[in-house]
This record gives sequence, structure tokens and C-alpha cells, in this order.
Amino acid sequence: MAPILYLISISPPARSVLMTAESIGLNLQLKEVNLLKAEHKKPEFLKLNPQHTVPTLVDENGFILWDSHAIMPYLLSKYAKDDTLYPKDPTKRALVDQRLHFDSGVAWATAKLVLRPIIYPGKKEILQEHVDAVHEVYSFVENFLEGKQWIAGDSVTIADFSFITTLTSLDVIIKIEATKYPKLVAYLEKTESLRECQATRNRFDGYVALIKSRLA
Repeated sequence: MAPILYLISISPPARSVLMTAESIGLNLQLKEVNLLKAEHKKPEFLKLNPQHTVPTLVDENGFILWDSHAIMPYLLSKYAKDDTLYPKDPTKRALVDQRLHFDSGVAWATAKLVLRPIIYPGKKEILQEHVDAVHEVYSFVENFLEGKQWIAGDSVTIADFSFITTLTSLDVIIKIEATKYPKLVAYLEKTESLRECQATRNRFDGYVALIKSRLA
């Protein structure tokens, strides 16, 4: 039996996990969770994940794990045939981990501040303080890319899968301008050719459609 992934199909963190699975040819059973119907707060789901968040993974051995930033390294550690996407070298892995922690604690945390009022209450205006916070994220990432081909070095890692989904989700709302962030814009343009991005493109398109409908 393949691992089960509970998810919202168009959510950026879920897309990161799906990109990771795609990269190693891992089949996942996908189970959609409808937050609007509070399916994530039903007793059966709370038994799996008391934080009631998605994505949540239930591995074939019954092991349960949530948070995309934890799920991606786990899947690679268990199922990948090599360490290309999550290097075993301590310094290389530490940099990938640092980027994942930054995405979780800063970039994606900032994205949630902006996205939640748009998606749930349906607000159409973005607070200036949130705009400023997003630009600070862009500035950090612009610096991360100095002298690097990818977000954690000169080859693609799972840190890229995480950053790609967060940054593109923010770009839909607060544009990443090439005049301010040339390395970041070039980086995102380059990621579009990745097989993993192309394989999950329909999920990003679904996210874009949702945000545009809320802001219309």
C-alpha cells in the first residue's frame, strides 16, 4: 500500500510534498480534506493529527507525520535512491535544513498572514505591514541566491521545492519586480522548466484561480 497524503490539492505546502514525491517516482494515495466543511476537525482526523493541519502523511507502516517541511526530508530519507535532493554531507544538509526552517518560520508564515484574510473572510485589501513583510522575505531570498544557482547551492534540493511554492503563491498577490529582485525573478523563471513544477502546474493554476476569484 502506498503512503497516504491528506491535503488540500491547491495548497502550496501540499504541492511541495507532491513535487518531492514526483522527483523520486513515489506514488502517494491522495485524500482531499475540505477545510470549509471542517473535515480537518473531525474526530477521525484529529486522531491522526491533533494540530488538524494539512498536509499530513500516513506512511505504509502506519507512521504519521505532518508539516511539509518535515514530510519532504522524511520521504527522501526513506524512499530516495540517492542523496541528491537532500545531501548527507553535514554542511550541505545543514544549509538545506536552514532554508527549510526559513521557509517554515518566516516565508510561509508571512504568506499565511497575507493569505488567510483573503481566502476565508474574503478581504480584498492587504495591510501595508503585510506588504512590507513580504518584501522583506523577497529581500532575504534575493540575498540567499547571491553566488548560487539554486536556493541552497548549485543543484536542486527539496529546499527549492519549498521555496518555489511559497514564492509563487506570494507573487500572485504582491508582484516580485525584476528591478528590485533580479536574481529572484531569474530563479523563478528557471524553476518553471523543472519536471516537478510542470507535473504539479495544474495545482498552482487552481490556487491562482482561487486567489483571483477572492480579489475580484
